[in-house]
Amino acid sequence: MTSPDKFLKIVITSPDSVKDEAGRICTLLKNGIDYVHIRKPEATRNEIRDLIESIPYKFRRHLRLHGHFDLVNDYNLAGVHLNSRCPQAPQNALSVSKSCHSIEEANDAADYVYVTLSPIFDSISKEGYRSGYDLETIKRNLISKNVIALGGVTPDRFGTLRECGFAGAAMLGCVWNDFDRFIMDLNH
Repeated sequence: MTSPDKFLKIVITSPDSVKDEAGRICTLLKNGIDYVHIRKPEATRNEIRDLIESIPYKFRRHLRLHGHFDLVNDYNLAGVHLNSRCPQAPQNALSVSKSCHSIEEANDAADYVYVTLSPIFDSISKEGYRSGYDLETIKRNLISKNVIALGGVTPDRFGTLRECGFAGAAMLGCVWNDFDRFIMDLNH
């Protein structure tokens, strides 16, 4: 469960390889990002392990895995994130989050530390992935207090999302399309 006064800021890694990715993840965490979700569906276990090992220990507790869950305890990571590709948490998972695609599913997800609901706005990273929600419907129907907005989210939308009842925002496209600009926007 997230704290009601804390608006979580989450970044999801690019599914593709990124130049100096470990350094960029550290920069994100130094600039107010609470968690980085490592989501690389095509990556091998060794590639994920190498990425984690290239991130200083003090930042690893802010990393959440979307696959290769067995690495979570080996590296003292934040936890695991369930999705359609990896829908089952390991028995020893201490912290579990989950992807949701309906308000009803999000409202029924109290057992998770938080859930993402998407797409809230038209996606930046997935062409043609359009929002399925209007903000007034979300405001009226979102009961759960642990829902993170995902899909087309940018820092300038944080206030609107908070007003709708979201506990935070998760971003992908706006981060990796122009990393330097994202860091500037995050700090303003």
